[in-house]
Amino acid sequence: MHRFRLPLALLAALLLSSCATTDLRSPLATWVPSPNHNERKPVIIVLHHTDQDNVQQSLHTLRTANSGGRVSSHYLVGSDGHIYQLVADNRRAWHAGGGRWGSLADLNSTSIGIEIDNDGNSPFAPAQIAALIRLLDDVCTRLDIPRSQIIAHADLAPTRKSDPSRYFPWQQLAEAGFGLWPRASDGPAPAGFDATLALKAFGYSLANREAAIGAFHRRFRGRDDLPQVLDEEDARILHSLLMQMR
Repeated sequence: MHRFRLPLALLAALLLSSCATTDLRSPLATWVPSPNHNERKPVIIVLHHTDQDNVQQSLHTLRTANSGGRVSSHYLVGSDGHIYQLVADNRRAWHAGGGRWGSLADLNSTSIGIEIDNDGNSPFAPAQIAALIRLLDDVCTRLDIPRSQIIAHADLAPTRKSDPSRYFPWQQLAEAGFGLWPRASDGPAPAGFDATLALKAFGYSLANREAAIGAFHRRFRGRDDLPQVLDEEDARILHSLLMQMR
């Protein structure tokens, strides 16, 4: 009698698939399953720049331990536009660290992290931004992440981080449909508009207001040298951003 034998590669794939779909259960408890649950999923995308010399150096850092501890991201976009995936979308990559955006306090658990190969002192390559836009379209579509929910690493951790730098083209991303950008047609902020409360309503933590304002200026005004106070232009920008969030 001939025994049916699965090819080794197929057998291995089936075993891995079986392991991946097995529920994790405690041996101490009686399993009485409820249908009232869903898979934990990301709801926001965090953009970083690598602050390293080249993509190969960044791939090494994101896949090994280093002097600052182990870090990773879901994706890395090279300066030539090549896209690398390092962590599966449904897994928790270690890219955000401590911080907060709106009601989200554990960004590693609720976000997709995208590193962009850039030293922090140079403009981003056109091919790289085009690839990033394609990647954002793919990720937002597949994972049902709102296209407005694209933030900077510095937005959630303004006291620790400054990435992506002032050179990052946020307006170009918004024109492609990702993230928000102020509209000139919304005009100036109305009388009595509280820019500080608007900054918080947009998502920034006010635990360190000056740092939050610095991150806001970097993203929406492309400046690192402005006073860390909110002026009339900031109020205009925030008013427009909040109008788009309604």
